[in-house]
Amino acid sequence: MSVRTVLSRVTAVTALALALVATGCTSTKTSGSDGSGISLVAEGKLTTCTHLPYEPFQFRKDNKVVGFDVDIVDLVAKQLKVTQEIVDTPFEGIQTGEDLNAGKCDLAAAGMTITPVREQNLDFSAPYFDATQALIAKKGSPYTSLAGLKGRKLGVQQGTTGETYAKKNGAGVETVQFEDVALLLTAVKTGQVDAAVNDNGVLFEYVRKNPELAVTAEFDTGEKYGIAVRTGNTALREEIDKAVKAARADGRYEAIYTKWFPAAPKS
Repeated sequence: MSVRTVLSRVTAVTALALALVATGCTSTKTSGSDGSGISLVAEGKLTTCTHLPYEPFQFRKDNKVVGFDVDIVDLVAKQLKVTQEIVDTPFEGIQTGEDLNAGKCDLAAAGMTITPVREQNLDFSAPYFDATQALIAKKGSPYTSLAGLKGRKLGVQQGTTGETYAKKNGAGVETVQFEDVALLLTAVKTGQVDAAVNDNGVLFEYVRKNPELAVTAEFDTGEKYGIAVRTGNTALREEIDKAVKAARADGRYEAIYTKWFPAAPKS
């Protein structure tokens, strides 16, 4: 066999190997509204990382994940001509950017406040929701401030801005950490804790369905939610911004807001 023949066969094998690698890759490209190519982790799908439950932003109903954030991301998916697929994953992996960097999802929508610390690990869309921290307790209880909870138990959700606020401003208050908001609110309802701190949108919705509880205070923290993408994923971030901006202009955003927040005052 000549050297030329050997080299030709090696070249053919190499090309075949590269083709197989390319075929096996999970990333695919779709066209953005401006014609730009956007890489997605699964063909025909916009994969969203979130942490369930966080009603009314994202939660399971009739074996389907629904909520405000779900509807907002659906706007982006429709613009990209794909469908949304949701991955439930611990919040820590979302806010650290680990899940996005590992290719678990294309974006993260989890009722997540934009903070300087998180911006070190993620790129955020323009704000799509205004929020603030609030206090929830049993109706008729005297707990209307963090100061009034001195020596009492205050529930907080692990890794959230509510936990940060409570620890910074709740001198003498015993904070009790819970992994998710469902456990947190159950603890208030059953008396495991005297009160809890979380985002106002979530608490107003819970009180609407559980009238034995009340939102007893709101704290002006001036928080804004953002949808996160992997650092440097400018093309997808810009598509998110375009979709939300268009929905605000044509009334779709207002319809989604009213659908999920019938009892909560607008920020």
